[in-house]
Amino acid sequence: MSAGVAASPGVAAPAGTVEGRALYSGVFLAIDSSLVPEERRAETPSMRDGLELHTEAELRILGCELIQSAGILLRLPQVAMATGQVLFQRFFYSKSFIKHNFEIVAMACVNLASKIEESPRRARDVINVFYHLKRGGGKSTPLILDQNYINTKNQVIKAERRVLKELGFCVHVKHPHKMIVMYLQVLECEKNQVLVQTAWNYMNDALRTNVFVKFEPETIACACIYLAARALQIPLPTRPHWFLLFGASECDIREICVSTLKLYSRSKPDVTQLEKEVEKRRMCLEEEKLKMRSVNSSLTPALNHTSAFSPASKPGSPREVNTEENGKQVKEEKKEHLRHKSPITSVKKQENGVVQNGHAAPRGRSISPSAHRR
Repeated sequence: MSAGVAASPGVAAPAGTVEGRALYSGVFLAIDSSLVPEERRAETPSMRDGLELHTEAELRILGCELIQSAGILLRLPQVAMATGQVLFQRFFYSKSFIKHNFEIVAMACVNLASKIEESPRRARDVINVFYHLKRGGGKSTPLILDQNYINTKNQVIKAERRVLKELGFCVHVKHPHKMIVMYLQVLECEKNQVLVQTAWNYMNDALRTNVFVKFEPETIACACIYLAARALQIPLPTRPHWFLLFGASECDIREICVSTLKLYSRSKPDVTQLEKEVEKRRMCLEEEKLKMRSVNSSLTPALNHTSAFSPASKPGSPREVNTEENGKQVKEEKKEHLRHKSPITSVKKQENGVVQNGHAAPRGRSISPSAHRR
């Protein structure tokens, strides 16, 4: 089981246990242990399966947009929608987009996040909302309770369990939304509602990127305030920089700002084309698996089970006897058994004495009752 989390600073995560050939990594449960390590972000499972980095980034953005739109239609609180998007991002650093349908995983993350944030929604409502979004809006028509709906519901339930398993049940997300208000109070800017709302909007947009699995929430809150202040041309302390007070660095803030601003310059992707690319890579993986199986079967020597491993074929086997002698012996045993067990033989024993080898023994001289009286 891979937890997909990093250990807290100063605390070493468990090395894991080895069972057979599999290494099960240790899970360190802590509030601040929800970041994905750099080595796992550098080479994701989707990249190992042949998916391009640009395509994976578009799929991540698309999945988070679906979660946000579905949460609005389901009237979920913003904290639940944020939790679902963070879980979605973290899951696909453990599993591949090639092997897992991102729409099913997005439904599972919405369903799971609603439970985590104590605003549960029915699985049927979640599926109906995603079906409505996939159709492009318009008139809302619920799904028919047919076999297709039952299969989709079962897939969502299984995907929810898989998300829990891959994240090591460490699904707590520390959101920076409240920190924005708290930091602005320290800066004495909390009364500027436009600044607060703009920073909040940047925070919600940043959920579509991977900054929530790279940086601490305190740093993200500072970056959103920095962006909002620059956009509204509101001066903030620079000598020293105000964000140093909250433990953030200028380098990290710039990286978060660049990742967030890139969202506004990207063109809208073609969802159909993305699905075709994923399906193409999936077919290539299936072909490679079939080739490997054929190679392994050709290298494995054919075993003659009837000749090499049959115990009856061995010369010293107790079952190997002469057929003719065996038949005669069985017939003689049957005859002997019938002689001892037949009712006719028992009558002969009473009248003629003991039968020996099928021949009656000579009858002995009987003593009359009168001889006894004498």
